[in-house]
Amino acid sequence: MTKTPLALLLTLGLFNAPLSAFAATQSPLDLVGPVSDYKIYVTEKVDQLAVETARFTDAIKKGDLATAKKLYAPTRVHYEAIEPIAELFSDLDASIDSRVDDHEAGVKAEDFTGFHRLEYSLYSENTTKGLDALADGLLKDVKDLQNRIAELTFPPEKVVGGAAALLEEVAATKVSGEEDRYSHTDLYDFQGNIDGAKKIVDLFRPQIEGQDKAFAAKVDKNFATVDKILAKYRTADGGFQTYDKVKENDRKALIGPVNTLAEDLSTLRGKLGLN
Repeated sequence: MTKTPLALLLTLGLFNAPLSAFAATQSPLDLVGPVSDYKIYVTEKVDQLAVETARFTDAIKKGDLATAKKLYAPTRVHYEAIEPIAELFSDLDASIDSRVDDHEAGVKAEDFTGFHRLEYSLYSENTTKGLDALADGLLKDVKDLQNRIAELTFPPEKVVGGAAALLEEVAATKVSGEEDRYSHTDLYDFQGNIDGAKKIVDLFRPQIEGQDKAFAAKVDKNFATVDKILAKYRTADGGFQTYDKVKENDRKALIGPVNTLAEDLSTLRGKLGLN
């Protein structure tokens, strides 16, 4: 591959970090491919999110409660996989993915919108009635996110740091079951977060192994451990059992391996000279 001058890469929007951000042993040119490939991955995921959100919201507007419930978790999992990038747009993250705790007026708050507001009505109230405006709003916001990501310059430090951020969120808040408290579809979120983190590691694997091969092997082993734990809760249709059926001891068993992964991945930016 012909090495493109860094000035051109900056112009193309693949990098916005100064040369001083990179370790002496890590050429910024070496990160062009992984960052570019990650943008392709995120773009594909947000495209899937848009298509499946359209189906999900269409079911709501048609009053098809069973289909809406069936589509809720498999649709939202795409958002979970790309959360480090999606969260760069704080306004959209709030409207698409905020939780009831973020709103002083609770479930009736006018600014409580998005997936979790719809989740509340679908699962706690067991209805699709009165949700048309919320459904339309979610689809509009997802399409807005799709357009913004297409124009986004991906900061390398945010991409690499996103691997740890995804796992830290699982360990810190999601294992408790607070994320999908109405539907109990939390295990889909876990898998989405873990898949998103693993994608980042896989894309930067040559650079990581070039810095520390033993570290890369340790991270791979820990990913395999977490995947094995989650596999226990898979259902015959490829989904997951509801999280309310996962015992407290089993929930705690997830925390250790996820924390270990998060701690290891938190050193990735330093290893690649992006702190």
